Amino acid sequence: MATHTTSDTPPMTAPVAAVGVICLRGDDVLLIRRGRPPRLGEWSLPGGRVEPGETVRDAALRELREETGVEAELGPLVDVVDGIFPGSGRHYVLIDFLARWTSGEPVAGDDAADARFWPLGEVEQHVAWAETIRVIRLAVARLAAE
Repeated sequence: MATHTTSDTPPMTAPVAAVGVICLRGDDVLLIRRGRPPRLGEWSLPGGRVEPGETVRDAALRELREETGVEAELGPLVDVVDGIFPGSGRHYVLIDFLARWTSGEPVAGDDAADARFWPLGEVEQHVAWAETIRVIRLAVARLAAE
């Protein structure tokens, strides 16, 4: 006799390519408060899905502009992170870039509930996901090594 199990956890999606931008202005980093799952309400990097036919670098600048109104010079790739969120059934491959702010004051747009620059020394007080903290630190270290 076959038994069937049910779960409240949705099935995992196929991985989706997404970008994140570690935008620095002096000793501050630009963060958004997520307005949608996963990690709803948490402070995170601006970013989002790569659209069909769009390069990851173009997607990074577009998402930065759409979510924050900020313009930046996109720098090097910092890291690629798997964002696997079993509670929502979502799996993102997050391609994180370093960027240097060039203009604009942050204004929440698109799916961001808030957007602002935070002092680098305060990141751990605001960001819950350890991977976001890690890639911010990695970006700052790479910038310091230039």
